[in-house]
Amino acid sequence: MPCIFSASVSSRDLPALLHHLARTYHADLLLCGPLAPAAAPRTERSIAGIAPVRELELHTDTPREHLHDFCFTPCATAVSGTIGYLNYTGGLARYGLRSDKPENRPDNRPDNWPDNKPDNWPDNWPDDRPENSPNGRSDQKPENWPEDTPESKPADRQKDLPEGLFRQYAIQLIISPAQEPCSPPHSVDGTAGTDTGNHTARHDSRHDSGHDYGHDKGHGKEHVLECHTAEILPDSLYGKQSAALLDELKALCTGEVPPDPIPAHVAPLSRDALSRRLRQSLDRKGYVRRVERVLEHIRDGDTYQLNLSTRFDADLSGTGFDPLTFFMHMWDQHPAPFYAWLSHGSTRIISTSPERFLCVRDGQVLSQPIKGTLEFESFTEGMEKALTASPKESAELSMIVDLIRNDIAACCEYGSVQVSAHKETFTVDRLIQMYSDVRGTLRSGSTCLDLLLDAFPGGSVTGCPKQRTMRIIEKEEPHSRGLYCGSVVFIEDPQNMDSSIAIRTGWYDSITKALCFFSGSGIVLDSNPESEYRETLAKAGKFLRALAP
Repeated sequence: MPCIFSASVSSRDLPALLHHLARTYHADLLLCGPLAPAAAPRTERSIAGIAPVRELELHTDTPREHLHDFCFTPCATAVSGTIGYLNYTGGLARYGLRSDKPENRPDNRPDNWPDNKPDNWPDNWPDDRPENSPNGRSDQKPENWPEDTPESKPADRQKDLPEGLFRQYAIQLIISPAQEPCSPPHSVDGTAGTDTGNHTARHDSRHDSGHDYGHDKGHGKEHVLECHTAEILPDSLYGKQSAALLDELKALCTGEVPPDPIPAHVAPLSRDALSRRLRQSLDRKGYVRRVERVLEHIRDGDTYQLNLSTRFDADLSGTGFDPLTFFMHMWDQHPAPFYAWLSHGSTRIISTSPERFLCVRDGQVLSQPIKGTLEFESFTEGMEKALTASPKESAELSMIVDLIRNDIAACCEYGSVQVSAHKETFTVDRLIQMYSDVRGTLRSGSTCLDLLLDAFPGGSVTGCPKQRTMRIIEKEEPHSRGLYCGSVVFIEDPQNMDSSIAIRTGWYDSITKALCFFSGSGIVLDSNPESEYRETLAKAGKFLRALAP
């Protein structure tokens, strides 16, 4: 894929450029967060896909070979990198399970959904306002496809997200931080240098304020932007000659024509208004009751650990809510390694995940499961040690690490799977999180896509043993997870890929004006039901604060 131009973009100018690309060119965005140099998990690149020319929807009966061909067969009209996602619910079929729960039907809520705000609504939230393709077949889209908005296609309205969706584009922008001689070295898989000792806290020095670290606007750090295009471009894109569009993009990226500033995010609701418009699939009483039932399953030997989630639905009709401005605000104020902005029909996907699922770099495999959480308002020394010393949190992580080792072993060389770091910590979303590095070498004859599909869904969001635990989840959770706990992925070639676990994730329907998002916690034998519910609120906190500070 030829690089037709490159440019230097400062961190000060980057958010407005990305916002302009998504607003004007309907770009899909995969954004890394500006974490501290030693922070991990980390990614080094942001990606914008412009003018999708090929799309593949996955369904239960889509052969795996169709996805392989789509991702790895060269196509002169598309850049080789593929952006996509896998829906958690679609992953049930691999384990002989299915879900009949509707995903995007806010009017079909269970009768027992509460009419009031969530229990334990925090009183100390600070004011953080800165002021359809046929089954298994890829279709060539018309030149103006991104401009053909879902609002003009009634047949596509309010459909559930497909089990998987993959796209290739005529134009792709790759944005990487400029190399700084003084910055710590990083390995190709995105982990920090050689600092892999156990219990090493990797965090930003600003976290002791109790706030997430936003973009360092005062320093204009440089990023390198490269624009890649397909070998063969259509004559026109977005109603313009392709050459003229590329000139327009170049002028924007080089700063010759500055992009429009991002509108200031204004929270759409007051706290009282949100309490009237917000629904949970499991309120405090319901969640605690489900945790108690899961503990019975654990004592009976049905499962050892289970990730139990709740769904939030916010009615934002009449508020003027802008999902793209909301997404950019979240990225600015609550950075994390795996942000994603994707569109499908009337749905706008907003993923703000801190967790890597699987990364493959030249055949070297890395998974970084997160288990273990400690919420803080004001950081103090010793908090990380309190987390890593907790028997409960340590048990959560260790069980999932064993599961991940087994999940990736089927596609890795015999004897290559190892845990290179265990019980590491980093801070994100006002939480200290614990994680491990599980590594392996991709087996000859296997591709990164084989690895992704065989290990999906990620063990950190199911529990173990996986099949029996997923069956219990389907019984105990009244909602469908949909994309939540699935995976967002960027695939380059058979030996190179990066993917997230789609936690801290939701989606907005531009027809119903409803935003849904989810949070969950890992349940083990010594879990306290009330504490687990409070953890779900802490993980949903950045969404709730941005809606109503």
